[in-house]
Amino acid sequence: MSTEEACDLLAETRDYWRRWVGGSRYKGRWREVVERSAMTLKLMTYAPTGALVAAPTAGLPEQIGGQRNWDYRYTWIRDASFSVHALLRLGFTDEAQKYLFWLNERIREARDGGLPLQVMYRIDGSPDLNEEVLGHLEGYRGSAPERIGNGAAGQLQLDIYGEALLSLELADRNGLIPPYEGWQRTAALVDWLCEHWDQPEDGIWETRSGRQDFTYGRVLSWVALDRAIRIAHRRGRPGDTVRWATERDAIYQQVMTRGFNQERRAFVQHYGSDILDASLLAMPGLNIISPTDPMWESTLRAMDAELASDSLVYRYDPKASPDGLAGTEGTFNMCTFWYVQALAQAGRLDDARLTFEKMLTYASPLGLYSEEIAPTGEQIGNFPQAFSHLSLISTATHLDDLLDKEQC
Repeated sequence: MSTEEACDLLAETRDYWRRWVGGSRYKGRWREVVERSAMTLKLMTYAPTGALVAAPTAGLPEQIGGQRNWDYRYTWIRDASFSVHALLRLGFTDEAQKYLFWLNERIREARDGGLPLQVMYRIDGSPDLNEEVLGHLEGYRGSAPERIGNGAAGQLQLDIYGEALLSLELADRNGLIPPYEGWQRTAALVDWLCEHWDQPEDGIWETRSGRQDFTYGRVLSWVALDRAIRIAHRRGRPGDTVRWATERDAIYQQVMTRGFNQERRAFVQHYGSDILDASLLAMPGLNIISPTDPMWESTLRAMDAELASDSLVYRYDPKASPDGLAGTEGTFNMCTFWYVQALAQAGRLDDARLTFEKMLTYASPLGLYSEEIAPTGEQIGNFPQAFSHLSLISTATHLDDLLDKEQC
């Protein structure tokens, strides 16, 4: 290749990305980092299907020398559904719509086969993700075992139904209305959830220590039913909305009575425990509880004290809640961004902005984030991580809105 040809390719690449990112409608305080995160999500999307990989890497550990080493080169229903929120907030409708086509195909396959949704799939939509240990490899900086595939694909994680319906309902509000067959299968999926929400499951963090009645899974089951009812009522779509409302209300009562530990004065990881879990930081944003409800205010104070470390947030304490794996992990970037949103919703805007801007200092020189931050400040886990970037976008846009309202 000649120097002239190389310069032409560079100019084409530059112009493409300038045109693409120029389609963003975000003009807020953190435009550069938001646009960098949007580009990262675009680069992590498989163009032929619209599927977003959780990360383009495998085996980068959550603890150097530890065994929490996973293959993230797949599409999680949860991660990709959250990306719809980030993309639509920025105005990237085409990218969001392509993923929704992919999601609708997975719903069709599940309903046609009489099966629940799988937690994750390959980027072409195939479900075979058998986990295999590569014993001949020592792993990154001695972090073994090295795994390919992902055994969590076969877990029962009830929250994915809430995340899927969240994305479908948001898309519907933005004019991406579900087609007839798509809605029929979605309604059948919601009917399935009515039958199966009240059971132990494996949870959002894919623990390998046995199933529990995870509070977050129940909260997102409530979300799935609530958003399905909204779509049905908004569009006049058929569905057993009376049954959906009955089950939704039963979940709500269960979460408020069994998910809240009276002694801790906090919502806890699973029923019957006193363990805090940062996934529950999403509760006020999902509208299952008011950010000024005393039950939530005491929960947030408990998380301030136990899970936040100099503004960075741990998912949970593995020592208090054994997850079936040895070792520890760092703070979880997505949870830190969720913490920012929870602080902002609670009216603690100064704390929220400070925490968000401190988090921005942990990015790589190219503005990229892995899954976690180690106690040393280095990035750990698979890199770059879609969860981190999509939550950064959602947090920046949400915080911008609240700061603008405060100034009015």
